[in-house]
Amino acid sequence: MVKAGDIRIGISGWTYAPWRGAFYPKGLRQKDELRYAAERFRSIEINGTFYGLQKPASFARWADETPEDFVFAVKGPRFITHVRRLRDPTAPLANFLASGLLRLGRKLGPILWQFPPGFRFDPEIMDAFLALLPRDTEAAADRARQHEARIKESWTKTDAARPLRHAIEIREESFRDPAFVDLLRKHGAALVCADTVKWPRLMDLTADFVYCRLHGSRELYRSGYDDAALDGWAGRVTAWARGKPMRDGDFAGKPDRHPKRRDVFLYFDNTDKLRAPDDAAALVRKLGGG
Repeated sequence: MVKAGDIRIGISGWTYAPWRGAFYPKGLRQKDELRYAAERFRSIEINGTFYGLQKPASFARWADETPEDFVFAVKGPRFITHVRRLRDPTAPLANFLASGLLRLGRKLGPILWQFPPGFRFDPEIMDAFLALLPRDTEAAADRARQHEARIKESWTKTDAARPLRHAIEIREESFRDPAFVDLLRKHGAALVCADTVKWPRLMDLTADFVYCRLHGSRELYRSGYDDAALDGWAGRVTAWARGKPMRDGDFAGKPDRHPKRRDVFLYFDNTDKLRAPDDAAALVRKLGGG
């Protein structure tokens, strides 16, 4: 029997005041929230990196506070994707990589690059950006050493050579283009399957892993997933992990010609009204762990 890919179901972020006394037990110290969440899910997205550069000590602490088999997804900075809109990304990328990601060691999972609504597909710009992204931790360390002098606290080494994965989340219809899918396959980057009422929900397989973000398909960041909807996602995840055909969705490019088992990362980002941890836990149960 062929072993299925690794399945990791988790949540997007962990620092939410409404979760205290609900998902988090009453009286749990805020500094213990990551440890508590990481004992229940095998992966969590780090959101703070989207809003600003973090410190190497923070990444080291997060690694120390999570189980041995835990993996973080790290969100790329909006300065690159939303402010610069991929214009002159070389120095900002080096600064980001030098901020401490590599201190996560083997717990460093995919890097998520989320683009804003209104950012249209430009093949040349996207191709250049994808080519710039490091494909392993040694290349990331080399790039990190090129950080700007203003970055006073940096980390520019890796404890081991490991592959580095990148996932691209789009929020504009112009990306519904076979040329975009081809570009992602060329560079081995995953197209994020984003479940939302607002943006394209594409399920093209473009890398050796699958990355999903469930934002709420009826009300952005708020609506939950009922039992039938979770059954649907469990079926998709199982097919992806086992390398079985999966056509239950929208696709922009040609079907994957070489089905294979894939690792699957799926995060619930419907964080309002306590939906995310409850839905993630329910999906984990349906998959028998994940």
